[in-house]
Amino acid sequence: MTDTAVRIEGNTLRLPGGVAVRFVRTLRLPEKGTHPLPPGLGDFPVRRVADHADTVPREWRARGGVILPVYLREAMWLSFTGSTEPAALQVGVGKVCAVSGKRWSDRLSRKPQNYVVLPRQPWLDGINSGEGTVRQFVAAPLGLGATVEGQVTGEEVWGGVQLQSFPLKEGPLAAWREEQRARRGPLRGAGPSGGYGGPLPAGSPMAMAVPAAAPAQRRRGAAMGLGVGGSMRQEVHRDDRPPKHWADRPAGRVFVHLVTPPEWRRITGEAPPPSPVDRASYTSAGLPWYDYYDEDAEDVAPTGALDAVQPVGDWLGDDLDPWHEPSPDQVRPLKDAPGKPVEDGDW
Repeated sequence: MTDTAVRIEGNTLRLPGGVAVRFVRTLRLPEKGTHPLPPGLGDFPVRRVADHADTVPREWRARGGVILPVYLREAMWLSFTGSTEPAALQVGVGKVCAVSGKRWSDRLSRKPQNYVVLPRQPWLDGINSGEGTVRQFVAAPLGLGATVEGQVTGEEVWGGVQLQSFPLKEGPLAAWREEQRARRGPLRGAGPSGGYGGPLPAGSPMAMAVPAAAPAQRRRGAAMGLGVGGSMRQEVHRDDRPPKHWADRPAGRVFVHLVTPPEWRRITGEAPPPSPVDRASYTSAGLPWYDYYDEDAEDVAPTGALDAVQPVGDWLGDDLDPWHEPSPDQVRPLKDAPGKPVEDGDW
């Protein structure tokens, strides 16, 4: 029997088919200009909705999934570096696809592509804006229209983040295992978290099944959703596999509810993470930013729906966090970075 359970290990969500997803805290980028990849500052904690059934809203119990605390205007990125086998992963923000800008679907689409390909896509920092860039995920309250959901659909019903995984079919998966048994995804930095130097969260790892989400009524449940911030250099890789290689139906899915830190404390009884570090202090201390380029990958084209999304600052006011541009030697190249040729000599 196929295991369709989604599980939590530490703060990693594990979906069927070897998919691993971590939600990583990071520095929020300025809303103007295009920037290098910001660093990882540790994982967001995640907890099962089912473990707090007495303190979560009723509609959350129907949706199932997990809870995650986030500060207003805090930025995040999704890490997939622990994923072990090829998978197509759909990422929704308020049930709007972060790759295609289309409404949420339980089917894969290639025109336009509505998923990222793992393990080739090591992370996703925001919505696809094409031409080798994404626009950063930034937390915003529901009700103002600032979220991607509000701007694309005209309503804010769902909030949160939605994930859905599709494995390869048996034949293509067996071929991949034979040909690429030793292949692993790239790491963004050298820290033990697999997230460009961010520390591992405190506490013992746990492996707990996350109950599958039941069909939910269209009611506002999550306290927060995701809007967009600044632009950064990051490709959303185009799938080069034949569509018939992927499973027809998802193997697993999970709803990630975003809550404010006070709500996190009320629901779970746990202290929320400290407020995010000031980005000017981070850069002034000489700490690293990142640049990633995969010369063999092709970027997914932008879509009109996501092109029109405006940054959260248009709703919440000016960005008061000062910006210090990192110096060139602070930006560390990853993967296929240009460099000096290797000299050869006598053998």
